[in-house]
Amino acid sequence: MSKKTLAIFTRYPEKGKTKTRLIPAVGASKATQIQKLMTENILKIVEKLEEEITIKIYYTGGNQTLMEQWLGKQWQFIPQQGKDLGEKMFSAIESSFKTTKMPVVVIGIDCQSLTIDILKQAFLALNNHDLVLGKAEDGGYYLIGLKTPQKGIFNNIKWGTNAVYKQTISIGEKHNLSVFNLPILADIDRPEDLVNLPQNIKNLLTI
Repeated sequence: MSKKTLAIFTRYPEKGKTKTRLIPAVGASKATQIQKLMTENILKIVEKLEEEITIKIYYTGGNQTLMEQWLGKQWQFIPQQGKDLGEKMFSAIESSFKTTKMPVVVIGIDCQSLTIDILKQAFLALNNHDLVLGKAEDGGYYLIGLKTPQKGIFNNIKWGTNAVYKQTISIGEKHNLSVFNLPILADIDRPEDLVNLPQNIKNLLTI
């Protein structure tokens, strides 16, 4: 029996290439370590859903071997495909849907206050909504879920700006998609966001 899919977007933690907006505040080594721990924290949350959903990790940087050495061989690793974030997310949703004909939820690793209950709420909402969004405090979103692939939702979005959520909602309305909104949570992208880090990562910054 086919299951719904959770696609997690992350990057292999390579010094100087990850969490670059944090580097001026904490340095390249700690920025890399922050991204590494943030990914591991998210996986500890989502692994509780493994029996109910299919979990796929979409990565950039590194390769299959490096990802397995870092996170273990129990996960399904898939290279991200596409020119921008929108294309990459749509590719992940479309490929999963082709196989399962079931809804897909996409998350990154920047929202460290994400909980198992919010994830369950997202999947439940897709039973009777076309689009599920978790708005981030910075105007983006930390989660997007679609009942069926909707390429238009990812077109002409100004990625990395505070307009992402607003633009996505506007496109959803134009396509007459029913929308379910999750609680607003904080992402960790910039130095001012470091206050939102969980304790296990804050400890790293004091070393």
